[in-house]
Amino acid sequence: MAATEVPAEIRSKLALVVDVDDLVAAVRLGKAMSPYFGVAKIGLELYSAAGPDAIGTMIGLGYDVFLDLKLHDIPTTVNKSARVLGALGVSYLTMHAQGGVDMLKAGVDGLSDGATNAGLEVPNSLAITVLTSDGGAPEHIVPNRVGAAMEAGCTGVVCSVGDLKEVHHYGPRLVRVTPGIRLEGGPVHDHARPASPREALDAGSDLLVVGRAVTAAPDPLEAAERMVAELTAEGK
Repeated sequence: MAATEVPAEIRSKLALVVDVDDLVAAVRLGKAMSPYFGVAKIGLELYSAAGPDAIGTMIGLGYDVFLDLKLHDIPTTVNKSARVLGALGVSYLTMHAQGGVDMLKAGVDGLSDGATNAGLEVPNSLAITVLTSDGGAPEHIVPNRVGAAMEAGCTGVVCSVGDLKEVHHYGPRLVRVTPGIRLEGGPVHDHARPASPREALDAGSDLLVVGRAVTAAPDPLEAAERMVAELTAEGK
């Protein structure tokens, strides 16, 4: 499929993991992948290297920004940090649900205050349930953390594809974001609970976070095209 043919509704569901430590490299990756991805995920590596400039740069390339800093601290610190980040134009911000209801609520409130004071739309506050690298989490963890996210006022959660049905049961209105996406037959890297793009979409994921399955492929553009073709194929 030619990049110009990628439907907007598919691009908006795909988040490109920009895990590099240099803003020039991030721009190069972002430009190459912009026909396929509508969201850029900035994590600790790039944010540590470039700070808020990374956010503005990705927005300038036409991406919505998913800022994946996994905030986890005392409520006051999370509130103040989220207030700053909410004013930078991000569309998503992650916090660890393990931090509890008070911490999550502090983050939600700070994010809202920061965006509102800057005249921006309030970003999605995402509570991380269980990391996809954690294959041994007890069964009660996901429902407990979804409950905490809802009580705190979070608008979404980050979960594995295997947990989507359970998350929908406990929080049907939550935005569901799924990392650990890999192409059929490809390496799973350090994800204990991976899934294919088609599996994630069919299971009800709202945003698929795609990293090394594409960026570490021998031909990243070919991998991106193959992923989009899988998502747009009829009768799957």
